[in-house]
Amino acid sequence: MSDGTDGSKKARKKSDIEARLRRERVAKKLRENLARRKHQARARRAGEADETDGLPAAHSPHQDE
Repeated sequence: MSDGTDGSKKARKKSDIEARLRRERVAKKLRENLARRKHQARARRAGEADETDGLPAAHSPHQDE
């Protein structure tokens, strides 16, 4: 007979794996963010424009009106 411990062990193992994967994803995002901020800081010191990956401006000065 089973006392239910196998199911709880599997659930715990699965949650441990999910937690580890989440920590790895968060760590990767933090490293990417730090690298981007360092790049921006270096560009400012060098007098270069920031290279952004964000959305383009809503209204470009070169756009026809």
